[in-house]
Amino acid sequence: MSKGKDNKPHIGIFGRRNNGKSSFINAITGQEIAIVSEQAGTTTDPVKKSIEIFGIGPAIIVDTAGIDDTGDLGEKRIKKSLDVIKTIDMAILMITSNTFGKFEEDLIKQFRDFEVPYFLVHNKSDLESLIPARQKEIQKAAGSDIIEFSAVKPDKLDDIIDLMRETIPETAYQMTSLMGDLLSPGDVVLLITPIDSEAPDGRMILPQVMAIRDVLDNDCICVTVKESQLEQFIKTSNLKPALAVTDSQAFEFVSSIVPEEIPLTSFSILFARMRGAFDKYIEGTLSISHLEENNRILILESCTHRVSCDDIGRFKIPGWIEKFTGKKVDHDVVAGLNNLPRPIQDYKLVIQCGGCVITRKQILGRLKPAIDAGIPVTNYGMAIAYMHGIFDRAVAPFYKYD
Repeated sequence: MSKGKDNKPHIGIFGRRNNGKSSFINAITGQEIAIVSEQAGTTTDPVKKSIEIFGIGPAIIVDTAGIDDTGDLGEKRIKKSLDVIKTIDMAILMITSNTFGKFEEDLIKQFRDFEVPYFLVHNKSDLESLIPARQKEIQKAAGSDIIEFSAVKPDKLDDIIDLMRETIPETAYQMTSLMGDLLSPGDVVLLITPIDSEAPDGRMILPQVMAIRDVLDNDCICVTVKESQLEQFIKTSNLKPALAVTDSQAFEFVSSIVPEEIPLTSFSILFARMRGAFDKYIEGTLSISHLEENNRILILESCTHRVSCDDIGRFKIPGWIEKFTGKKVDHDVVAGLNNLPRPIQDYKLVIQCGGCVITRKQILGRLKPAIDAGIPVTNYGMAIAYMHGIFDRAVAPFYKYD
């Protein structure tokens, strides 16, 4: 499935084969978007579909393969279904025929490990109702609510939607401001936006666009300049920016021009605070100084894009690390939310991009294996600021307001 391309909340539908997951999705969306068949195992790979949920707004429903699939191919399908857990904001576990066992218990353990809120649906209730005594047993074992449902007679559809709204965290669908708590109405924000070889023709990159909108949404004044215009603006303008934000790659140059009394940070660090493991990033950044010869680092990009010789993840950051540490390092780059090429324990440092195209939950799920293994994690902007000697300045605006 296409991953990492949509920052709407993601809702995963899980369960054994032939438990009616696809019929359930068709019922709650009001569309025939999932293939329904009497044959078990119709859904093979996770499938995503955009929907609108009243009270939540736009969301992504993810239909997964049965967790009781069999054979070598079935094991691969199960693995793909389990991989979805780290990318979703909420899970719905489908059961039928009053059946709850190890398959469901193992799934719930995964939900809890990745802090995914969930509830259960006893599906196909038109064929077999939920036995009250069994309902109590399942609720106790699952540690969650369970609701009956039938796609044939979807009279409890409103109850399902209500429970979805109650279960999904508000942070999954409420837009968080990049810098609203750093600003007051009428403040001037200076955005320094280099136009380099990786910028799309005729357009700005997404973090810059989102920053401009955030400034305007907070009733502030946005001034946008290229780095080549920055010195002239500082010298000739009577405006006093409340905050300056630059592309991380221009950090060193911009810091030498923007007066110290003007708070300065980067687009990447703004996104790190909004969507990433900010405190872990702060701690992990310092570990760059402790890298040794031939250590391997993992660089995580959230999107796929045209690669050039100026690519920040593939070329510039590894080069800056070797120059800063004086040590040769190996590195792997993983784009999107794809699987890692080697065990997480092989890495001494993980560097995550800003993550403007994926959700906070997806970033945290992506970083969790490293954090659990005690491997330091950091962010593009923080790493670059640290290696260019301006780390303290780049993170100071957030400590001032936290």
